[in-house]
Amino acid sequence: MKKLALAAAIGLISASAFAAQGDIIARFRVINVNPSSSWSNGTVGSNLHLTGVDASDDTVPELDFTYMITNNIGTELILGTSRHSITAHTASGDAQLGKVSALPPTLTVQYHFAPDSTVFRPYVGAGINYTRFYNNGLQYSGTDLNVKKNSYGPALQIGADFPISKSFFVNVDVKKIWMKTDVTTQGGSVSVGSLKIDPLVVGLGIGTKF
Repeated sequence: MKKLALAAAIGLISASAFAAQGDIIARFRVINVNPSSSWSNGTVGSNLHLTGVDASDDTVPELDFTYMITNNIGTELILGTSRHSITAHTASGDAQLGKVSALPPTLTVQYHFAPDSTVFRPYVGAGINYTRFYNNGLQYSGTDLNVKKNSYGPALQIGADFPISKSFFVNVDVKKIWMKTDVTTQGGSVSVGSLKIDPLVVGLGIGTKF
């Protein structure tokens, strides 16, 4: 009888580590935002013979929250911001355009394959991001450049939680986020071109549930 009671108690303690319907999961990650940049010329870009534009990567903190709709289905809000140096490639060489920041709050719906596992809890997700471009410092040959501040695009996600105690777990997460912005001359009168950043976001962190 005592053994049965002990087994039941251990089961209850272990179960408290698992996410279930109605739970909120919080994760803190360190992420690397690695853009896969592409560029299409507008009027100014064509006149300057721009052949492409690159955006640098950035490593930053990220916070996210998942609400479990059922034991297997959750919805996650991802919060983080990154800053990128932009380099233009021209026929006469590369030109540093400056930096711009991106804030892409992303909402995904996830499917958790093994929410009761004590070892490995994988998930996949898909959703949408709204990106806010801000703190724009882009210039070309002394001329300020404007960027379209708002962008919407899809997002895909795959990851896994690895329990390390009844309260905490290690998280590994990979996201692909599609984002773009239109670049114009000061005042927004003439198009320079369109920049797609489309980063791969790789994160490692720790999480818990409430």
